[in-house]
Order: sequence, then C-alpha cells, then structure tokens
Amino acid sequence: MNVKGISINVGKALLVSALFMLMSIVVSIIEGYDSAFTPLLISFIITLLVGAFPFIFVKSTESLSLNDGFLTIFLSWILSFIFGMLPYVLWGGEFTLINAWFESVSGYTTTGATILTDIEALPKSLLFWRSSTHYIGGLGVIVFLLLVMPQASPYRLKLTNMEMSTLSKGGYRYNSAKVIRVITGVYIFFTVAAAISLWAAGMTFFDAVNHAFSLAATGGFSTRNLSVGYYHSDLINIVVMIFMAVCALHFGLVYAVFVTRSMKPMNNTVVKYYFGSIAVCSIIVAFSLMSEGGYSNWGRALMDSSFTVISYMSTCGFGICDNSAWPWIAGIVLLFVSFQCGCSGSTTGGIKVDRILIAFKAIGNEINRRIRPHAVSQVRMSGHHLSDSSVYSVMMYIVTYIIVIFISILAVMICGSDASEAVSGVIASIGSVGPGLGELGAMDNYSAVPAMSKFIYAFDMFLGRVEIFPILIVFSMIFRRGK
Repeated sequence: MNVKGISINVGKALLVSALFMLMSIVVSIIEGYDSAFTPLLISFIITLLVGAFPFIFVKSTESLSLNDGFLTIFLSWILSFIFGMLPYVLWGGEFTLINAWFESVSGYTTTGATILTDIEALPKSLLFWRSSTHYIGGLGVIVFLLLVMPQASPYRLKLTNMEMSTLSKGGYRYNSAKVIRVITGVYIFFTVAAAISLWAAGMTFFDAVNHAFSLAATGGFSTRNLSVGYYHSDLINIVVMIFMAVCALHFGLVYAVFVTRSMKPMNNTVVKYYFGSIAVCSIIVAFSLMSEGGYSNWGRALMDSSFTVISYMSTCGFGICDNSAWPWIAGIVLLFVSFQCGCSGSTTGGIKVDRILIAFKAIGNEINRRIRPHAVSQVRMSGHHLSDSSVYSVMMYIVTYIIVIFISILAVMICGSDASEAVSGVIASIGSVGPGLGELGAMDNYSAVPAMSKFIYAFDMFLGRVEIFPILIVFSMIFRRGK
C-alpha cells in the first residue's frame, strides 16, 4: 500500500472542501458575521491543516496501484463526510452527531434528504455550505482533485475510470483529460444558466445560486422549508423542471449538442425512453390525482405530477406540493422512477435508464432465444451491438443493487421503522433521490427516523453514489488483509 500517494491525494480532496468552507465564511462576513462564522472558521482551519499536512510532511509520489486508487476514492469520500459535518456539529441546533453525519453524507452524495425541521432557521452562510456539499459531491470529490493533477500523471486515468463510474466513463469517446473538461464545462454551464434563470424568474440571488448548485448536482437541498413550493410560482416551477430534466441527461450528449449545434445527439434510444418515461409516468400520476387524489383541476394535477415525477427521476428531490397522502398508484410510479432515475453520464443516482433498457432488451433477447434456439440474437442499443460481457455486467449490477436494497430494508425494519417507510427510505437513499413516500415525502424530512436507520440510509447513499462495487472492493481488500 502506497500510504504517501494515498495521503497526498486524499489531502487534495479535503482542500476542495476547505475552499468552499472559505467561500461560506465570506458569505458570513457579507451577512454581518452571522452565527455560523466561528463554526465555519474553525472547520476551515481544521480541514485546511489536515488537507495540507501530507504536502508538508509527505514526499510526493505517483506510484499508485489499482488498489491504492480504490482506497484513495474511499477515504476521500469518507473524510469529506467527516470534515463536512464539522460546521453543523459546531453550530449546534438540530445537528446532533448522527444528524450532522446524515446531513453531510446526504449533501456530498447529492441525495438531498434532510433531518432539518426548520431549514430557514439556519444562517445563510451555513445554508451556502450545505448547498456547497452538493456541488462538491455532484462533480465528484476525485474529479475536483483530478482538475489540478498533471495530465501526465500515471494514476490520473486510474482514478478517472474508478471515480467516474457514476458518470458513465465508457460513454465518453475521449481520453481522461478530455472527459474531465467536458464534465466540468457542462457542470459549470448548468450552474450558471440555472442561477441566472431562477433569478430572472423571481428568486433572490442567494436562493437562485443555492438552488442552482442543487440543480447542477441533481441534489435537492433548498433554502426554504417548503422547497420550491415556497415561491408559489408556476414560472419558477417550469424553470426548475426544465433544469431537473436536462441535468439528468448524459453530460457527453449535452456537450455534443453544443459542439455540433444540432439536436441529433439526442436522437437515440436512451433519451427517447427517458423522456417517454417522464411523460407516461406524469400522465399516470395526474390521472390518479384526479380520480383518487382530491384534485379537480387538470392543469394543477399535471403541474404537480410532472414536477414530482421529474424531481424523483432526476434525483433532485425538490417539492412543490405535499405528496404524502397521494393515491397508491402515484406511490408505485414514484417508487419506480426512484429505482430507475436518470441517464448514465449524469450526476443522478439509481439504476439509470441505460441499464434498465439493456435489462429489458436482454430479457427479450433471452425469450427470443428460447423460442428460436438456432437464431442469432444480440442485444442492441442505438444501433450498436452490446457484448455478452457488457450485458452480464449490467445484469450483475442490477442484481447487486436489488440485494443491497433488500438487506437494507430488513435492517431498517429491525431498527424500528415500518415496512412502507423502510422500502421508500432505502430506495430513495440508494438512488440519491432524497424524499420518499408518506412521512418521508417531498415536504417532510428524516428527523423522526431512528438514529440507526439514519446511519443505514447514509451508508446506502454512499453506496449509490459510487455505484456499490468500489466500496465492496475496498471491504474485500480489508477482509483479505485481515486473514
């Protein structure tokens, strides 16, 4: 194990958090040294010192192995969670130790679930830090440090390939440096465009920036107790819906649209299925609201259903209405979109529509083989044949994902939660969606959840953010080392 190389790169990841803590301190100063100034200052100093420590006392090295790379990713995320919770713990309020951990993990993993019952009680600087954890985690802790790595570094590609599993590294036909530039460019563009659009639509500049951080990262942290519903503005709702839907698309496709100045890159099976899913699911939910949900206006039903479906599918988790008492049909649809979520190559969580499509096609292909044993049948996506190994990898991931969900549901139920809460909470957590159903709905929070359940949900958030296998590999390494 290359302890020196790992410590230096983990230090770089912590310095990213320190930078955003510094920006939060600036916000506090602008606000007249609000109550979070001292907690943020102490957190900044601690994070800065720990992050800078390897650069002072450890000699630089570039000889990282594959296992070292996995440990780098694991430790970068875990330590980011730990140091990210410091401002919450030091500020106090509702932030007990477990609550601060939950909020930090939820932020960095772009889940957007919260334990806060009164978000607006937080000072603006702490709200900014809270949104910043989304922004850091959305792009990826390692991607941030890769931005400052020399392009010639031998471990740059290794870390890129591992960290960017959630960003569908295989979907980009570029080298690692190009991939990073594409992702960063699209990410910043989404942020700036969303902030300007929301400000123009009626949000305050501060709220617009914070919500833009959440939209670009497909997070869900809001500065308001009622989330986007606070504004009672259909214009803001529409702007948010557009960005939620677009930010859940493959970043490479968005980049290609700008480069080619054409919508042809969007003319593929995955994108069509993605938008088709949004349309069909929104209509089903709207019908259920009109028939059993107490709605009498089709316009309102379509607005609420479309916003909620897009919010859950994009894993943003924003809300404009209370969906805790929606009909069971609407609940089933929301569970499905929370399981499926957005496109690979985005910052969304869940299985991803790409894998769902491949699974459907693989099942159909297998049925065809049984009917016509001698026929040559292959799985195709957007005109391309997929290898058996690629299909197998997808199916194994889906199976593993479902197994983790099943185990987590049992664990949460053992901790005292009822079955419905456990199912919705686990699916929402591992899918990075944030809100679930019932008491965990878009207008509710996780404050009443048992402490051990919060820990399980947080662990699921982490698993979902890095797509499970890197964490399982690290645990396997530790287990084998212990033998």
